[in-house]
Amino acid sequence: MFPQVRMRRLRQGKLQNLVRETTITADDLICPVFVDENIETPQEVPSMPGIYKLPVDYAVDEAKEILDLDIPSIMIFGVPARKDESGSSAWGNNEVVQRAVRNIRNDISSRDMAIITDVCLCEYTTHGHCGVVDYDKEEILNDPTLPLLGKTAVSHAEAGADMVAPSGMMDGMVESIRSELDNNNFENIPIMSYAAKYFSAFYGPFRDAAESGYSFGDRSSYQMNPSNSNEAIREVELDIDEGADIVMVKPALPYLDILYRIKDELEMPTAAYNVSGEYAMIKAAAQNGWMDENKIIYESITSIKRAGADIILTYFAKDMAKLLK
Repeated sequence: MFPQVRMRRLRQGKLQNLVRETTITADDLICPVFVDENIETPQEVPSMPGIYKLPVDYAVDEAKEILDLDIPSIMIFGVPARKDESGSSAWGNNEVVQRAVRNIRNDISSRDMAIITDVCLCEYTTHGHCGVVDYDKEEILNDPTLPLLGKTAVSHAEAGADMVAPSGMMDGMVESIRSELDNNNFENIPIMSYAAKYFSAFYGPFRDAAESGYSFGDRSSYQMNPSNSNEAIREVELDIDEGADIVMVKPALPYLDILYRIKDELEMPTAAYNVSGEYAMIKAAAQNGWMDENKIIYESITSIKRAGADIILTYFAKDMAKLLK
């Protein structure tokens, strides 16, 4: 007796590519870029080998290098020289993100690179939280934060950003930003919302890079409980209703089930953030000789795409683009 169905027939050599269900291209990737106005030369992030904080003047060269790898999009995060309680360095016309965006936009044709900016206050506040704080109650205030996010988004658009990405998980943030953009003649600037952002331990290395550690408490009062799945659907639906053009799940690998549900049930353009902790674990294991780094990168990114991500924001963007070449 022999099997009538032999699944191995299509696993032979190049035949595998004919029936491949998931394909990744560099067009799927967004490369994060950290711009720090406190430094004069690039500084490697200790917990993220291969990832550097860059002086503002280096942003153009970094964008060109990314573009040369056929990656069409970057996400800019800023580290300011000045912090205060309200995070006012987030929305000034000549602050770190605005300067970096303007420099890149003036040097690289807008047809070639999509510049996306992270819209949040945590890098710019002395307390490190994503919103305005009531110190007496140690409470992060939702509604007073919303106009500040709106101002920040408008300042990024004025500098030349192609899309803004609010990440603070404040209720109503998308509606507030959409309103401010529209009122300032930026109705064509899309919003990619961190719609389902979990209170995760996987963000640790990012705080080294963005210098955004918090001075008290944690972010569990505004980021999502990792135990919840249905809540993610509600969060995403609300952001869609408020005007989000793309929705994001963060982190990616521990939340592939959430990513699948959102894409399957809501059928929206969906992004996933392959975050710093996911990056650091793979890098550490590879440096210890415990895993084949390139194969793990490829498999990990493929799993995110397979689960439903149309867009993958990842610190492996350059590595992945090189593998694809």
